[in-house]
Amino acid sequence: MGLRQLHLLQDLLQQMFFQMCPHLLCFLLLLCVPDTHSAKCPEQCVCDQIQLTVTCNSKNLTHIPPTLDEITVKLDLRGNDIQELPSGAFKHTPYLTHLSLQRCNVRRVKEGAFRGLGRLVFLNLANNNIDILYQESFDGLSSLKQLLIDRNRVEEIQPGAFSQLGFLNLLSLTHNQLVYIPNMAFQGLQNIKWLRLSHNSLNYLDTEALAGLFTLTRLSLDHNELQFFPTETMTRLPGVTRLDLSYNPMTYLGEEVVSMKKLTHLFMDHMSLQDLDPTAFSKSSKLVHLDLGHNQLRVLQPFSEGTSSLARLNLAGNPLSCNCYLRPLREWSIRNKVKLLGTCGGPAHLSGESLEAVYPPELRCQSQEAMLRAEREEAARITPPPTQEPKNKVKCPANCACEADTHHSSCENRAHTKVPQGFSPGTRLLDLRGNHFHFIASSSFPGMTQVVSLHLQRCKIVEVEDGAFSGMKGLIYLYLSENDLSSLSPGAFKGLPQLTYLHLEKNRFTGFPRGAFSLVPSLLALHLENNSISRLEPDVLLGAGSLRSLYLTGNAIGNVSPRALEGAEDLDTLHLGGNKLKEVPTEAFSKMGSLRELRLSGNTIRWVGPNAFRPLERSLKELYLDNMGLEKMSQSSLAGVGPGLRSLFLEGNLLEEVPDLHPLSSLEVINLAHNPLMCDCPLLPLRMWIEKVNLKVRATCANPPELIGRRVKDVQVFRACPGGESLPPPPTVTPKPAKAPKATKPKPMHLKGPRRVKMLKAKRRKQGSNTKPTTAKKTTKRQTMELI
Repeated sequence: MGLRQLHLLQDLLQQMFFQMCPHLLCFLLLLCVPDTHSAKCPEQCVCDQIQLTVTCNSKNLTHIPPTLDEITVKLDLRGNDIQELPSGAFKHTPYLTHLSLQRCNVRRVKEGAFRGLGRLVFLNLANNNIDILYQESFDGLSSLKQLLIDRNRVEEIQPGAFSQLGFLNLLSLTHNQLVYIPNMAFQGLQNIKWLRLSHNSLNYLDTEALAGLFTLTRLSLDHNELQFFPTETMTRLPGVTRLDLSYNPMTYLGEEVVSMKKLTHLFMDHMSLQDLDPTAFSKSSKLVHLDLGHNQLRVLQPFSEGTSSLARLNLAGNPLSCNCYLRPLREWSIRNKVKLLGTCGGPAHLSGESLEAVYPPELRCQSQEAMLRAEREEAARITPPPTQEPKNKVKCPANCACEADTHHSSCENRAHTKVPQGFSPGTRLLDLRGNHFHFIASSSFPGMTQVVSLHLQRCKIVEVEDGAFSGMKGLIYLYLSENDLSSLSPGAFKGLPQLTYLHLEKNRFTGFPRGAFSLVPSLLALHLENNSISRLEPDVLLGAGSLRSLYLTGNAIGNVSPRALEGAEDLDTLHLGGNKLKEVPTEAFSKMGSLRELRLSGNTIRWVGPNAFRPLERSLKELYLDNMGLEKMSQSSLAGVGPGLRSLFLEGNLLEEVPDLHPLSSLEVINLAHNPLMCDCPLLPLRMWIEKVNLKVRATCANPPELIGRRVKDVQVFRACPGGESLPPPPTVTPKPAKAPKATKPKPMHLKGPRRVKMLKAKRRKQGSNTKPTTAKKTTKRQTMELI
């Protein structure tokens, strides 16, 4: 390279350097300038500004940290004490994609709690205490793909609870307390792939319970209480390929009961199957794997045509007799190349032998004569199916009405004196109200194993004999209201393992029916309103360990023993209103660590002493002390319940002042109306509290006379009290300013000048008919002067 070329290259490099230099300087300066945006991070949490994650595990948080950085993508709040998720709880973190709230003692998800989280794809609410899924609990989660609500107390799914989750792929509700799925419970899940309902107490699925889940491919219903295969419900699932029904107490599968066109894997192990029809699976032509392990099958017939795709049949754990009865099945399995899993349960020389290792010639009875006898017995056992009745016809007793489609039977108000017999075994709702039974004899409902709801209101029933409902294994709702019952024997409800809701209101009980509920392990709600019960004695709830709601309104209860509620420690709703209590039964609450709602309305309690509700400090959410003639409350009467209490009702009492409400930091509703409040210095704490909270407080003055009817918030007498100087002065009343003219859009140039004035005059004439002349004239003149 010559000297000239070297000089040219040097000039070129110098030009490039000076062109790049300003950018390099700017870059270096930016590195030196401190970041003006310091990311927010709650002091109890660990924040990763690169991954945009916040972790606040087990920090005893009682609410969502308010100082979270807006750009947070993953938020982990496991192991805290956030008992309620209020509406808009996450409105300050709109970019969240993953949210973990396990083990947070969450009891309620309010409507709109997740509103604004349109980017969230994963939500984990497992291991909490949620009992109801409300209609708009998950509103706003338009991108959510996985929702986990396992190990809660969910017992009710309100219609539309999932209607906003159109992109959800996985919904898991395992280990909850569901006993029944109503129609359209999962409406809106347009992209659902896997629905997990394992480990509940499901006994009945409505026909349309799973309707609309066209994309569902996997359904888990294992570990429930289903006693028959829900054929009609399952036919609404055209895309399901994998169905798990293990650990349900089914004993028999009938003809063509499994009718699912795309089903490939079916698990029915660990049930109670004793027999099944050879055509049970003939309508599931794509079935490849069938697990019938660990049932009570001794003999199994070859499956009929329609199961040509079946490749594996698991029979392990069944007491199969490997004799001539089993030969047809073994021949069928060889012919159709179906792999049999399991071993022989007998006879002795084949016991424990693999089914695949035993060939048809070995499967024989002891002699030719015994084999022929066995074949004759087998032929006699397989009787021809009964002639099918017309579709719309169903078994029904005289003077009753029965519907085949809905499985409802009714004998309402038919003057029956004995419980009618002969209902269809498939009956699910049985309505016998308004008859004259007087007593319900033992075993009055034979063969009614599928009844879910039984109505016996207004039947003049005086006595229920032991085992009256024996055999009604599927009963969930029992209505014995408005009868003449005064007592119940301990065996009255024997044989009702699934009974969940029991109504005994408006009878003649003078004492609590002690011991009558020890045989109903699933009882959640007990209604005893409007009886004449005078006291609650020790251990009246012994044996009712699952009870969640107890309703005793409108009795004559004057005393509650300190041990009355023992045995029902999970009680979360207690209604004692309209009784004759003269004091708060504080001692009886000593073990009620889960009580959320307490109603004492309408009792004659005149005084509430210190720490009256202290035993409920961790759980109480709603407290009703209204219409009691209450005259005085200790300043510390609400001590302990402050942080958790959401609603406080004190209206209709005789209170001149109220206790310190400052600890009630989570209060959402308070009613102090119709109390003769004395608007003087002793009431200053209430006035100061009203100033701090963002609540509508219905509190008016009744004294002194000159302030009667005035709102406590509006009177200025408190400013003269010691400590009242900080209250804001009354608002200054200023004259209302003249209404400014409406802003107008700029007009095109061709509308200025005379033509524009004409338009304004026309507008003035048009407005003149709706306004006063003087106002219209002044306004028009001002507008005209501004626009010309």
